[in-house]
Amino acid sequence: MEETNWDCLGSDLTELILSHLPLSSIIRSSLVCKSWKIIISSSSFKTQVSARKKPWFFIYRQNNVFIKNNQVFAFDPESNEWIKLPVSASLLSKDLFTGSNGFCFSITPENFSFKPVLSDSWSQTSPLGYSRSNSLIGVYNVDKSSKVPRFIVVGGVRFNGNLVDLQDSLAVEIYNPNQDYWELCPPLPADFRPGNSSQWLCSALFKQKFFVLGIYSFFISFFDLEKRYWSSVQTLRPPGALFSYLLSLHDRLILAGLCNNFGSSPCFILWKIDEKTLEFSEMEIMPDELLACLYDNSSDEDDKFASLRCVGFGNLIYVFNDEHHKNYPACVCEMSNYSGKCNWRRLPSLPQPVNKFHKIVSFCSNVSLDMLK
Repeated sequence: MEETNWDCLGSDLTELILSHLPLSSIIRSSLVCKSWKIIISSSSFKTQVSARKKPWFFIYRQNNVFIKNNQVFAFDPESNEWIKLPVSASLLSKDLFTGSNGFCFSITPENFSFKPVLSDSWSQTSPLGYSRSNSLIGVYNVDKSSKVPRFIVVGGVRFNGNLVDLQDSLAVEIYNPNQDYWELCPPLPADFRPGNSSQWLCSALFKQKFFVLGIYSFFISFFDLEKRYWSSVQTLRPPGALFSYLLSLHDRLILAGLCNNFGSSPCFILWKIDEKTLEFSEMEIMPDELLACLYDNSSDEDDKFASLRCVGFGNLIYVFNDEHHKNYPACVCEMSNYSGKCNWRRLPSLPQPVNKFHKIVSFCSNVSLDMLK
């Protein structure tokens, strides 16, 4: 044929080809012609794309002095590019917030607010039973048929004047959006109390259990979301581990952390965790050249690794350095859903200009076509 006629492909084949594009490319493709717009706007196409696309990596950079210098970036792993997002006025007004599984949360001693990722509209819940900040927050569904998620808030700190109240045991609270009601549940075990905030703890939702891990203490316990009880506290520390993060990836519970075995050069390791026995088995080691890119290799300071952070979702694990004087070096590990093999690569640099910041919020989330429109 002298000219290519895209109509001869048929709608089914055109839909399949378009579904393999990155989300941002799909949005642009909807402007090409009327037939493509009809395909991309269909509910069946949106469902197919949502099931196939990899989660995005979000970072919110906060400046405590000049809030207008706050920045939001999102990394699309399929196009391998950062997208600089607009910072809405509603986001600038939020002092403390975090993200989890498709939502952003603002939690202060006075109120609890949430919004879907990429939305500008915040919703406020009824007040928490226990005022707090710097909590662990999870999003889950009661069952597969449930369309309205529930939120779980664990730990955090309460201030007595200007001092943190270390003796206060904050109850676990679960939010039911249908009734705008917070259910009080047993508090986080006392073993975690000395470091009760999200600065010292991480969490992972896996098979209707909310796991909590001490990043440096290696204490671990889970809260059963169905039976509403905490398991006994155990220690999950592979030999030589300096700190670690717990991640929930599809059908796997993963421990990711920095390890220094018998005086050798530190390495970043992934372990698979058996959620029933908490036994661990080594899966993957980050290539040395990638780890070297994440910190100042010329520094001899013992704490040069202390600013390494880790988040993950779906089949992706991101490891990054959140020091304010760095240009946010980061890498990603993509894990095969079938073989478990890992593919590591470095992320490109952030789009310039990059403002100075004092705090960073990072998380992974699925993104749909409707969110981008």
